[in-house]
Amino acid sequence: MKDFLSRWETLNWDDITLRINSKTSADVERALNAPRVGREELMALLSPAASAWLEPMAQKAQRLTRQRFGNTVSFYVPLYLSNLCANDCTYCGFSMSNRIKRKTLDAAEIARECTAIRALGFDHLLLVTGEHQSKVGMDYFRQHLPVIRQNFSSVMMEVQPLSQVEYAELKTLGLDGVLVYQETYHPAVYSQHHLKGNKQDFFFRLETPDRLGRAGIDKIGLGALIGLSDSWRTDCFMVAEHLLWLQQKWWQSRYSVSFPRLRPCAGGIEPASVMSEAQLVQTICAFRLFAPEVELSLSTRESPHFRDHVVPLAINSVSAFSKTQPGGYADNHPELEQFAPHDNRTPQQVAEALTRAGLQPVWKDWDSYLGRAAQ
Repeated sequence: MKDFLSRWETLNWDDITLRINSKTSADVERALNAPRVGREELMALLSPAASAWLEPMAQKAQRLTRQRFGNTVSFYVPLYLSNLCANDCTYCGFSMSNRIKRKTLDAAEIARECTAIRALGFDHLLLVTGEHQSKVGMDYFRQHLPVIRQNFSSVMMEVQPLSQVEYAELKTLGLDGVLVYQETYHPAVYSQHHLKGNKQDFFFRLETPDRLGRAGIDKIGLGALIGLSDSWRTDCFMVAEHLLWLQQKWWQSRYSVSFPRLRPCAGGIEPASVMSEAQLVQTICAFRLFAPEVELSLSTRESPHFRDHVVPLAINSVSAFSKTQPGGYADNHPELEQFAPHDNRTPQQVAEALTRAGLQPVWKDWDSYLGRAAQ
């Protein structure tokens, strides 16, 4: 059975970059008027020429978002379980070469974090760790995931890529979804930024969403780290190619797309390509037109002002009050953080801002008896 790798091997990075950059204003207009946005239309909407069409793109994206999701915006929060990492990545504060204090939460500390998070109002949780197979691997997840799941109606993970069998086991323990960002779809650039550890394996990571689909994971999250390669437009188009493949192959799963831009961190790098806020709006709107039914997520990497103005256009999932270090909710230790969030408002402040914009914050959108409980 073929994985996305078979499709990726047919895609030429330089050719895609050239085609995107050569799109004209007329191409953008045709894309906006097309009954369906396909690959060529998406190239036009991601192109430099589309910057002059931002207003009509935003208006159409907002209409599609309201039609599909109503006025609702789901809230989630990350729980960082560990910053131990056996990888050396140039852009991450958790990299093994960074001299930071390392911490892995034990059962009592996890319980305190869950209590603090529930007190904030959250019921959707994203578990995050550094990538360390021996100390924060399946044995750790087997021990703690079932207990965490008892406290929340939905639990997702952003950890090291695992095998299909391991994902299937985690599903029985209560796992609902997995986020796995390819970082960049350019293998040479990927190798420049992944210096040591299992994450050096570009292809194992590339095939992870297919393993998730085969394991029957309910939600699969995709994204590229914007700014890692010298063409964020091409990386974003590759995310769309990946999404299209998965939707056709593993149609039972739901999908989410995120748009993380490089943020300051310990030992961090300068972006190879800079995406402005206007270009991020353009990209978000392009994805909404390309995939009207897909969850689009925006994290606290972005500023309060930006999030307040962009979420009403096309976003239907946000994090709030994110702490990017183990123990950050019950006992704040900023020196441990993976990256510095930009929006540090409380969940209530974010919710109030969305309410003023006519949106309805959703803290919980299903119960176990509705069919999304652990098997």
